[in-house]
Amino acid sequence: MKNTGTISFTGVIPARYASSRFPGKPLAIIGGRPMIQRVYEQASKILAEVYVATDDERIYSCVAGFGAKAIMTSSGHSSGTDRCAEAALRIENETGRKIDVIVNIQGDEPFIKPEQIEALMNCFTGKDVEIATLIRKVEAGEDLFNPNHPKVIVNSAGEAIYFSRSVIPFIRNSEPPEWTEQHTFFKHIGLYAYRAETLHKITKLPQSPLEIAESLEQNRWIENRHKIMTAITGWESMGIDTPGDLEKANRFIEKQ
Repeated sequence: MKNTGTISFTGVIPARYASSRFPGKPLAIIGGRPMIQRVYEQASKILAEVYVATDDERIYSCVAGFGAKAIMTSSGHSSGTDRCAEAALRIENETGRKIDVIVNIQGDEPFIKPEQIEALMNCFTGKDVEIATLIRKVEAGEDLFNPNHPKVIVNSAGEAIYFSRSVIPFIRNSEPPEWTEQHTFFKHIGLYAYRAETLHKITKLPQSPLEIAESLEQNRWIENRHKIMTAITGWESMGIDTPGDLEKANRFIEKQ
C-alpha cells in the first residue's frame, strides 16, 4: 500500500498458469529469476504493498518462496480484471481494512518501470477519476495497423473515448503510410488502476456490444458510462507472450 495524500494504493499482479501460447509463463526464468518475481520487484519499487493473485499452487509456492504475498483466486476468471476484483475482496477480508485504489500490473511485464505505475497513481488527484490506464504515442514507422496493438482516442480532458483494434481515427484524403504525420495516434498500454468500488461494479456488468465486437473489456466500461483517465508514457516494456519473447528477454538481460 502506498499513500498519495489520503489515497492508498495496493498493487495486484494477476498470474495464471494455463496459457494456450505459453503454459507456466509466470514461472519462466529470465536472467536467473522467475518472471513473476521480476514483475513483483519492479512494482515494489513504487508500491509498498503488492500481492500476486493466482489460481495455481505452483505459482503461489514460488511467490511465497521469494518472500512476497500471494492470494489464491478462482480458476474461472476470464480476465485479469476479474481476478484483481476477487483478490481485493480477499485482501480486505484478511487485513480488515478497506482498499482505496487497486493497481493491476500484468504478470508478463518483467521490465515495467516504476515511473509508469506512478503516472497511473497521479491520475487519482481528481475525486471523480474511477479508472486510469496508460497510453503511448505511436511513432512514425511503427506498425499502426497491427490489430494486436489496440489504439485509443482521448478527449480534451485526457479521458478515453473509445478503444479499437482498428486504426482510429481514419484519416481522409491521406495515404495510410502518411497518417502518423497527419495525426497523433495513441496505442493502449495494458496497465490499469481502479477505485475499489468501481472495480467491483465493472466486473459485475454483462458483456457489452462494443466489448464483444473488439474483444476489449475497456469498451464495456465506457459503454456503461465509467470514465477512464489516461496518462501518457514514452516507454513500452517488453511483454512476454511466447517462448520466443522469453528468448528475446534473456538476450536483453545478458546485454545489460
